[in-house]
Amino acid sequence: MNGPNGLYYPILTLLLTSLVIMGSPGPSTISATAMGAAYGFQRSLGYVCGLIAGTVVVLLAVAAGVVAILLSVPHGAFALTTVSAVYILYLAFKIATAPPLSRRNDNKAAPAFSGGFLLAVANPKAYLAIAAVFAGARLFQDQRLLDATVKIAVLTGMIMAIHMVWLLVGASLSRFLQDPMVSRIVNIVLAILLIVATVVAVLE
Repeated sequence: MNGPNGLYYPILTLLLTSLVIMGSPGPSTISATAMGAAYGFQRSLGYVCGLIAGTVVVLLAVAAGVVAILLSVPHGAFALTTVSAVYILYLAFKIATAPPLSRRNDNKAAPAFSGGFLLAVANPKAYLAIAAVFAGARLFQDQRLLDATVKIAVLTGMIMAIHMVWLLVGASLSRFLQDPMVSRIVNIVLAILLIVATVVAVLE
């Protein structure tokens, strides 16, 4: 078992690697920012909690080896990518057509927890990124269960922090989006970025 000093650098490496790989722009993080900009912090919180929960499910699936089984099934990867692409196109449309905050009807439902959860579990980048981070660090050389448990705990914290930061970035833009023209341009740009991030994730 590693001592406290021996754990410091592997955990630091795990944190930095997860920040770079999981925190970089992708379908999940871009959608969190876009929702924050289009609907504000409070109305987007349920959706982003869905993103977090879904990404944690992906993390657990990676840790348990479920992903390897899923991707080994004929057309499994294609089905996963197709579901993700269809939903992300729908989400991009919702973002691009969201009305300015100054004209928003609060009774109109914003994307909910279930929508964020669906995107997260069907997000092709999440599986690749989390698998790379999870397999790239070994905290406890001879104790696989403890190693996996600690990595799951650390990465769950990073998933929560990364998504909340991206949401706050989007929500901070909302104060500038009272003007209908500016709001429309920003929403369309974010919708396009969401589609581009998805295409890049699929091609990788």
